[in-house]
Amino acid sequence: MPSMRCTLEDLKSVPVFSGLNDKDLEEVRLCIVMEQYTRKKEIFSEGDTPDWFYIVFSGKVKVTKISSDGREIIMEVISPRDFFGGFAVLKGFPFPANAVAMEDSEILKLSRKNLLTFIDRFPTVMYAITSSLGERTRGLHETLKNIALERVESRIAALLVKLADKSGEEVDAVGTVINMRITKQDIAEMVGTTVETAIRVMSRFRKSGFIADNNGKIAIKNIEGLKALIDQL
Repeated sequence: MPSMRCTLEDLKSVPVFSGLNDKDLEEVRLCIVMEQYTRKKEIFSEGDTPDWFYIVFSGKVKVTKISSDGREIIMEVISPRDFFGGFAVLKGFPFPANAVAMEDSEILKLSRKNLLTFIDRFPTVMYAITSSLGERTRGLHETLKNIALERVESRIAALLVKLADKSGEEVDAVGTVINMRITKQDIAEMVGTTVETAIRVMSRFRKSGFIADNNGKIAIKNIEGLKALIDQL
């Protein structure tokens, strides 16, 4: 599918570039292309050369690793206006994981050469990227720690609280709705368990009043109850 150009208004909505004025944004915009990826389309693979810096404009992308027994483990889910692959691009080493579109997605791409030029010229861009990478490093540490734990209920509770914090939207009489569609398969891969186990745990959470369904999305009804499960880790 042919590449497209994003507009200046599109770019203004991306936090990494929010500190730039219109003139500087226009310079960045001319170097960015927008590509469309269909669901399950691979964006890059572990070991690929980091030639591009990627930003999700619409849709959803998962960053995954393959375990020693061949299971796919989701390390992170990237929401719209957030970037991925940034650490490898900055440091110049091969991508350490895989990136795959979880649904039809529009991806903004900026070449590594241009990114390095812009972060040298525009310190706010570098600050925004490094601040986000710091938060992600902490989040990845928590993900790996949770995967290593035995209690699947606590791991799934921790995941739901994390997603609610990242993409939650308060809806009256409903609770905190996780503003992305997450399947049981996604949940299983994010916590390192089987789909069957994820289904059983989510069913228990639903019966206990911790969560509910809201138009195909997960609504957190009792976040304190989920946090109590996490405290049992």
